[in-house]
Amino acid sequence: MYLKKINLKNKIALVTGAGKGLGKACAIALAEAGSDLIILSRTESDLNKVSKIIKKFKVKCKKYACDVTNYNTVKKIINEQKKIDILVNNAGINIPEHFTKIKKKNMEYIVNLNTIATFHLAQLCTFKMLENKNRKKIGGSIINMSSQLGHVGAPIRSVYNMTKFGLEGLTKGMAIDLAKNNIRVNTVCPTFVETPMIKRFFKNKKFKKEVISNIPLGRVADASDVATAVAFLASDASSMITGTSILVDGGWTAK
Repeated sequence: MYLKKINLKNKIALVTGAGKGLGKACAIALAEAGSDLIILSRTESDLNKVSKIIKKFKVKCKKYACDVTNYNTVKKIINEQKKIDILVNNAGINIPEHFTKIKKKNMEYIVNLNTIATFHLAQLCTFKMLENKNRKKIGGSIINMSSQLGHVGAPIRSVYNMTKFGLEGLTKGMAIDLAKNNIRVNTVCPTFVETPMIKRFFKNKKFKKEVISNIPLGRVADASDVATAVAFLASDASSMITGTSILVDGGWTAK
């Protein structure tokens, strides 16, 4: 038998930004594959809805309404978990502005969420993973949600570019440091995906047309396209993959 299955039974996954969009899709996909979930988001009502869906798959789900930029809160949440095997570091934001018009407060907010909070979450979850003396045998997986814009530039997105390129570098460094513990670290890099945030951007018809013309497959991604890649990287089906990216970009970066 050569086909490895995506099976996450007896695993515990923590997903940030899990209330809607990609985080919600990833949390549900991991539940479908058999993982128990710990979901984080700022909005409790969103978490309640996602938790109900997850529990239909007969897995456990803990939910925490919190701001992931609050280090002490996140540290407390992670420390009280018995075990974490998988982290999907998904929470992030973009505020599109031309480089010459970027406001200092916006730049600092994006960096704080997309880079600093992401780093802290990865480190705190790694500490928790390493508490398990069996970690080398059972392995672990950290998936940092990046973007095609962690590989190529784009107009009015220089701060977002900066954070996602930085995330690609962090992922490679982490992968090398954690390989001896059998904790794999990768990124998933989507193109534009049908999420509430993108739907807002796509109200600008000219922008939507421009985006579609840049995707050789001629369509935006579905959240399930990204969630499936995340579930694959979370599972032992990808046990030899670390320090790299899966580009779910319809060919955007191939040009």
